Amino acid sequence: MRYAYGVTSALLLAGSALTLVTGFPAGAQVAQNDQSEMRTVVPRAGAPSSFADLTQQLQPAVVNISTRQRVKVQTNNPFAGTPFGDLFGGGQGGPQTREAQSLGSGFIISADGYVVTNNHVITADGQGEVESITVTTPDGTEYPAKLIGKDAASDLAVLKISAPKAFPFVKFGDSRQARVGDWVIAIGNPFGLGGTVTQGIISAVYRNTGSGSAYDRYLQTDASINRGNSGGPMFDMAGNVIGINNAIFSPTGGSVGIGFAIPAEIAAPIVDKLRAGQAIERGYLGVRIQALSDDLAASLGLAKKRGEFIQAVEPGQAAAKAGIQAGDVVVKVDGKDVTPDQTLSFIVANSAPGKRIPVELLRNGQRLTVQAVVGKRPSEEELAQNFDPDSPQDEDSFGSDQQQQQGPGALQSNLGVTAIPLNAQIARQLGVSEETKGVVITAVSASSDAAAKGLQRGDIVLSANYISVATVADFEKIVRTAKTEGREAVLLRIQRRGQPPIYTPIRIR
Repeated sequence: MRYAYGVTSALLLAGSALTLVTGFPAGAQVAQNDQSEMRTVVPRAGAPSSFADLTQQLQPAVVNISTRQRVKVQTNNPFAGTPFGDLFGGGQGGPQTREAQSLGSGFIISADGYVVTNNHVITADGQGEVESITVTTPDGTEYPAKLIGKDAASDLAVLKISAPKAFPFVKFGDSRQARVGDWVIAIGNPFGLGGTVTQGIISAVYRNTGSGSAYDRYLQTDASINRGNSGGPMFDMAGNVIGINNAIFSPTGGSVGIGFAIPAEIAAPIVDKLRAGQAIERGYLGVRIQALSDDLAASLGLAKKRGEFIQAVEPGQAAAKAGIQAGDVVVKVDGKDVTPDQTLSFIVANSAPGKRIPVELLRNGQRLTVQAVVGKRPSEEELAQNFDPDSPQDEDSFGSDQQQQQGPGALQSNLGVTAIPLNAQIARQLGVSEETKGVVITAVSASSDAAAKGLQRGDIVLSANYISVATVADFEKIVRTAKTEGREAVLLRIQRRGQPPIYTPIRIR
């Protein structure tokens, strides 16, 4: 299972029993004027009185998936190097392997035995080497399964099982027709209990969870998702798969009625390519982005949250070649507005590599459009290495009493920080070029927004509100001006050892 205080992957949807909107349970009887006169309250038109027939038709195609894997784990022998080192496992410590298992759900999509599930069901924490996969049908029959293809970015995988007979199967529907309030049912294998059926409604379409991934676009449902339900199908009332159950929002790891499913319109084309053995190619700009929060919008003087903020641009990639810069706000891509429901990552990932697309930006309050040729998205392993230089950070020795006594001024009173000029000696201590221009944070008030945003001693402020900062006086002037103009925050560009510069909005006190 994946957790993100809230977002817990590898679970399935189930629903609370819904009382029909009549004010009474279905079938209850209500007295009218005469106590002897009774009438039966029935469900409103369109509300099913039972899901039994639909379940009986669909359940044979929903399967349980279990795997055996070898996973590398790091072990440390606390007695290594001592006479007791060989008494507790021996060796100096290091990577070893252990057997792991995973359990989830899936569904058969063809009579010849192709099965769809989540990628994380068949890869333990993304680090497992699969030794065997077993698919168990509702009648208890076990089939060894072959992994046909998997895609980490969309969290999808396709398996194949074989038998002399044809398998019962289900088909993908059109999730684009889904509406908030539509009934759905889910069938899966929560907690290893076997086939379990749950129901609910669609709570939202195209919900963004804030993960920033290329496929952060889900159908939300009030049906429960629990351990072992990942990869199972979410059906509409016509018996079509409109979603693949994938995650929940939860503070505890258990279902609280906020579940997410991968929409069929996203899953079906990827499944078709995996089934055919084709490579999955996605568009790529080469930027690190951030949602336009209230503080960020305030620091930029923008009236509303629209678009996404560019924190960093990868050299040599499509964005850099198009002239996109860190600090830009992307508001439209290829004619599509960038919104929380239609993110920059989603639009670009679903653009073909090599396609030329217009990108509309806001830069220093000015609107401009650049043309970008979409690149090919690297693998998830390669992406994990981008923008993440792992450089050790020694304890700093800068900030003498004399330097810190230059006076807090507007910085301390308005931002809750103190700073000193950056010189060549401090630059070397902080691991940046001696030519770097900026000021160095020497202290951060614990009660300030700067502290809440993670600003810390040793951070270098390169610019404030897009104006380069060379001295503490420059910094103070920019902050005072922002406050005079009525801005609620100031946008700082921060350089930290071993990391690319990022923009951070700090609220003015």
